Amino acid sequence: MSSSRPRYMLLLLCTHVQKTIASPGRGILAMDESNATCGKRLDSIGLENTEANRQAFRTLLVSVPGLGNHISGAILFEETLYQSTVDGKKIVDILVEQGIVPGIKVDKGLVPLTGSNDESWCQGLDGLASREAAYYQQGARFAKWRTVVSIPNGPSELAVKEAAWGLARYAAISQDNGLVPIVEPEILLDGEHGIERTFEVAQKVWAETFYQMAQNNVMFEGILLKPSMVTPGAECKDRATPEQVADYTLKLLSRRVPPAVPGIMFLSGGQSEVEATLNLNAMNQGPNPWHVSFSYARALQNTCLKTWGGRPENVKAAQEALLLRAKANSLAQLGKYTSDGEAAEAKEGMFVKNYSY
Repeated sequence: MSSSRPRYMLLLLCTHVQKTIASPGRGILAMDESNATCGKRLDSIGLENTEANRQAFRTLLVSVPGLGNHISGAILFEETLYQSTVDGKKIVDILVEQGIVPGIKVDKGLVPLTGSNDESWCQGLDGLASREAAYYQQGARFAKWRTVVSIPNGPSELAVKEAAWGLARYAAISQDNGLVPIVEPEILLDGEHGIERTFEVAQKVWAETFYQMAQNNVMFEGILLKPSMVTPGAECKDRATPEQVADYTLKLLSRRVPPAVPGIMFLSGGQSEVEATLNLNAMNQGPNPWHVSFSYARALQNTCLKTWGGRPENVKAAQEALLLRAKANSLAQLGKYTSDGEAAEAKEGMFVKNYSY
């Protein structure tokens, strides 16, 4: 890819990928945890954080029979993009065979934001264009950049502007290299604040993000948005129903997101598997001008990981657990999900303070 390509050609490339990702009843499997974060997942089931163990789990995830019926895209970590399965097949090739578009996490993680209220900024713009050109050659067709805003820590105007600017520069560079940028401005769940406060902060963050993207000539038709849902803080005593989450979140979308944006792929944050699915289902009870879907990590993988436990004899059962969650969220994207028969484990909350994604 190169910046010499006309913008209309770049938009055509992006549109083809988006149509696949934002297809009815499908969403994204986020399996882009850094090696350090993947190590935390493995540690929770008593496994050492080695490349072989990471490879074994990632092989399990991408080789689930029929996964492509419900999953349209998979976000990979850099190691995974270049990795093969335990059987020697390239992970990228396995995904393509399943009809799943390979994507790549391109940010370099969060670091302290000097001059702020103990807040963070996301690094990774240096050298991004050359890295993305290489990722495209390796088979990636979309990218993801995650930055966060903390409500208990402000958020300060500096942190909001820094988050929005970084997302905008990343999106422009990605489009220039033929990758669909997934823009992820995450409002962290930490705190005792209610849903109204989350709504207020999200309006500010999203407004600044879209303003900065416009300033950087980002084509809104050529992005996907990966926001957090509007929920109360994790320590808030007043919990919200799926209908309340849907009402606030859809109101936020209607106020801040241009209809030109084709897909909204929500992250699950600290929600349980069932909570994330119920909330998505509630948002799809009526027509939306966007494809409202999911881009889940733990909310797809949690039961799968526990079922596997690092034991080869559990691979089939673990894959069935992942497929069950993928099917549930597929139905939620269509507004047809019901939680009847869900296992108690899938209803357990998973809130973890984790800033080193």
